[in-house]
Amino acid sequence: MSEDEKTKPEAEKVEAAKPEAKTPAAVTAVVVPAAPPTAEEQVEEQPEESGRDGAADRPVTAPDDARRRLKAALWPPRLSRGQLVVAVLLFSLGLALAIQVRSTSDHSNQLRGARQEDLVRILDELDSRQQRLQQEKTQLEQSLTQLENSSNQAKEAEEQTRKKATELGVLAGAVKATGPGIVLTVDDPQGQVKADMLLDTLQELRAAGAEAIQINDVRVVASTYFTDTSAGGVQIDGRKVSQPFRFTVIGNPQDLTPALNIPGGVVRTLEKQQAQATITVPQSVTVDALATPKTSQYATPAAK
Repeated sequence: MSEDEKTKPEAEKVEAAKPEAKTPAAVTAVVVPAAPPTAEEQVEEQPEESGRDGAADRPVTAPDDARRRLKAALWPPRLSRGQLVVAVLLFSLGLALAIQVRSTSDHSNQLRGARQEDLVRILDELDSRQQRLQQEKTQLEQSLTQLENSSNQAKEAEEQTRKKATELGVLAGAVKATGPGIVLTVDDPQGQVKADMLLDTLQELRAAGAEAIQINDVRVVASTYFTDTSAGGVQIDGRKVSQPFRFTVIGNPQDLTPALNIPGGVVRTLEKQQAQATITVPQSVTVDALATPKTSQYATPAAK
């Protein structure tokens, strides 16, 4: 080995040591924090992260694309039939409320300048109207309750019709009747009782409230008539009735008995003709004679 080769490594060591001698003794290191990434950088970094996680690459929607999709969804508006009906109803309701508020405001302005007498009169009218409306409300509630309580309206109507038909049948003599009443027996041994006397007795009983009357076996109805026979007897509706004449009457005994016994009444008139009138009040009276209905020849039901 030559001397140049031996001295060369030593020269390199000296030159390598020189920079270390020139380095300052202490160096202060300042670390500057990195700025946060922007939105674009985050968007650009997302595919890389997803790629690192192993997920499939998905398209990223930019804000402009989202705005365009939102605008396309909102305009032009697509309204269904139900939404259109709701919108019309809401518009009508708002218009009605506005008109009501306007009317109330105008009415309040008119009342503000009214006199005390006019205000009192208006209050009285309002009270009267409120009472009438309350009465109508009560009647309607009662009607509603009756309809609700009736399980079968058709059956209820049929029952009412049957009841009315029975009442009319009693008046027409088509059905039997029973109830409180009296029995008037007229015994005429001298044969002095005429048709007009029996008719006066019938009229007195009707005026006293008799509801069903039977003379012997003849049912008395609205068309009943009395006639005297040439042989000395009385016919009722063309049928001869022999004495004693027996009146079976349904009604209030407390009204029928005094009506026959008043001074100058039926009993006194019959006694003047040598006839004897006897009144009895049984517990129940039955009128079982039936009248034969007759077809009207001239009368027909009138149109309403």
